[in-house]
Amino acid sequence: MAGIRLTPEEPEMPVGTPPRPQLPASVAGAGGGSGGLEMASDDERSVAADSWSVRSEYGSTLDDDQRYADAAEVLAAASASANFPSAASDYCSDKEDQDPGDVEGSMLGLQSYWDASYSEDLANFQEHGHAGEIWFGADVMDTVAVWTKSLCNIIQGGIPSGPDSIKSEVDEQLFSNYPVLDVGTGNGLLLQALAKQGFRDLTGTDYSEGAVELARNLATRDGFDSIKFLVDDILETKLDRKFKIITDKGTLDAIGLHPDGRAKRIMYWESVSNLVEPGGIVVVTSCNHTKDELLQEVEDFSKRKFGKENMDEGARPVSQIFRYIDHVRTYPTIMFGGVEGSQVSTVAFQRM
Repeated sequence: MAGIRLTPEEPEMPVGTPPRPQLPASVAGAGGGSGGLEMASDDERSVAADSWSVRSEYGSTLDDDQRYADAAEVLAAASASANFPSAASDYCSDKEDQDPGDVEGSMLGLQSYWDASYSEDLANFQEHGHAGEIWFGADVMDTVAVWTKSLCNIIQGGIPSGPDSIKSEVDEQLFSNYPVLDVGTGNGLLLQALAKQGFRDLTGTDYSEGAVELARNLATRDGFDSIKFLVDDILETKLDRKFKIITDKGTLDAIGLHPDGRAKRIMYWESVSNLVEPGGIVVVTSCNHTKDELLQEVEDFSKRKFGKENMDEGARPVSQIFRYIDHVRTYPTIMFGGVEGSQVSTVAFQRM
């Protein structure tokens, strides 16, 4: 986890909020797997729905460790009578070689969960004008937007000598037309925040059609018609262009919560590495992984990509696919058990 979560307040639902749409009785696996999943009851589903959200000015709620654990227990109970399908990919999980950074699977890793969630958000928007949840809160979203802008000098060839060099002034004429992709964009509000910073070539993708429809409606309402939104799965992307900047706020977390999350995270980094231009940057915001865990995951991806032969002792150092640039240092931190941590980590990498 990126840090220690605080005990949340109980959420207050808006008057007239429609009930969450029913999830299907079974869930098909990615790529058409045939294994079925007996879904949980309404009460159990509400436990999972309460996890992974952060209280914000838009009326969201904050998750905590107990709710996350409860959601994982619901998933385990539901899977007792049916096997989860594995990822449709050349990559496969090695159950005997577990990664210490692996997170226990959850319904929040399934597309059906997000389809139902965004169907509810879309209904709330159409009836009440609500924008839906901002993952990790509005303050984190705004911090990511401002910080991403500050990284643009690096794309121009600057090599940061420390945090102060990243804060240097950025020429808006240089970065405003940089193509930006937000993967797993959800309601698209991060792209609106980036537009306010001066970015103009903005694209958001999500595998949920409901999310894309909601994002388009919000962008139109808020005066950001130029932002493009597309239905696309980052793990099996159909995009045929490259981007200077790729942002991810919670998508890698959700992918890691799939029952075959370890294999799907590898697919994620493969896809992202193909979508970002050489010299471009990837900004990942996570509540499930610390900065050091994200760095280790990227390093492991490079080793896997270049083959085990380059990992033998005495061989050339493994080539880098991404290099670490910096991380956000302004998030609030707390001390627990002598360890300092924050609830969210935002880390930037440059494509080599």
